[in-house]
Amino acid sequence: MEEVRRDPFAEEAARARRALVREIEAYGALRDPAWRAAFAEVPRHLFVPSYYVAGPAGYERLWSGDPDPARRVRWLRGAYRDLALATRVRDGELLSSASQPSLMARMLEALDVRDGQDVLEIGAGTGYQAALLAHRLGDPHVTTVELDPEIAESARAHLAAAGHRPAVVTRDGTRGCPERAPYDRIVATCAMPAIPYAWPAQCRPGARILGPLSTGLVLLDVLGADRAEGRFLAGSAYFVPLRGAGARTPRPRTAGVPRRVYEDEGFRFLVGLVGDRLDLREALALWQRERRPERERFGVTVSGGRQWAWLDDPEGPYAWPLPDL
Repeated sequence: MEEVRRDPFAEEAARARRALVREIEAYGALRDPAWRAAFAEVPRHLFVPSYYVAGPAGYERLWSGDPDPARRVRWLRGAYRDLALATRVRDGELLSSASQPSLMARMLEALDVRDGQDVLEIGAGTGYQAALLAHRLGDPHVTTVELDPEIAESARAHLAAAGHRPAVVTRDGTRGCPERAPYDRIVATCAMPAIPYAWPAQCRPGARILGPLSTGLVLLDVLGADRAEGRFLAGSAYFVPLRGAGARTPRPRTAGVPRRVYEDEGFRFLVGLVGDRLDLREALALWQRERRPERERFGVTVSGGRQWAWLDDPEGPYAWPLPDL
């Protein structure tokens, strides 16, 4: 019989978790009782036994086994703050993070999952979102893919500690996971330059794909094996970039743009979406001419081996090709 180890932080963590749920609800999320129950019951601290906080001298590591009681309290309280947490840093570069819980709640509710559906997650990270999905749907209906073997193994261990055993697969997420397809939902937790063609091909008709492009979240309806289309959700979203074959996101050129303009989130989203496929002055002129269009006016179409981003209308005058993945 498998031994269940007592969690010394369980009682205090439960109080912190209830406070986190109230905070997320205050932002207008967790309207679905099933997702509220998942966030109320899945212990986030088990998925972030250590993490890093930025400071004047670089990253500072907080962890559950710190011999200093005050630092252990900082770790536990930080685990339940509504913030993204840096979980892996190498040579000053952020490799993996735990997403902001309120953003995760917004994404999971946008997926609109139903009982019995199968979900593929791209980017296991800490395993926390996979645990939320498993709480909602059951372990057999959840597959999470992670490129980095160490991150995948950590996610698997965190999930087991929390009592969940969904499929954790180590591979390039741009290729999906065909052996466990078809899927009803695909959700990515890493920023992408485009939608990998393998994803809609591994979906059932009527499935949904949700993922970060530029600084927004695009929600696509799958209309066939090679066709998907949808618009961006309201609000910004920042994630660690997708790693894998051809997944490099171009860095947009910003020379000649006033700082106050580039710091506008709406303009940054447009520039990040079109990348180097639109002259920066043209992007600025479009943004001003269209009266600073909100994210919900933009969308993405995947069809017949090509894909493009667009403003207002997939067949309209404002359309930009996206790279192949």
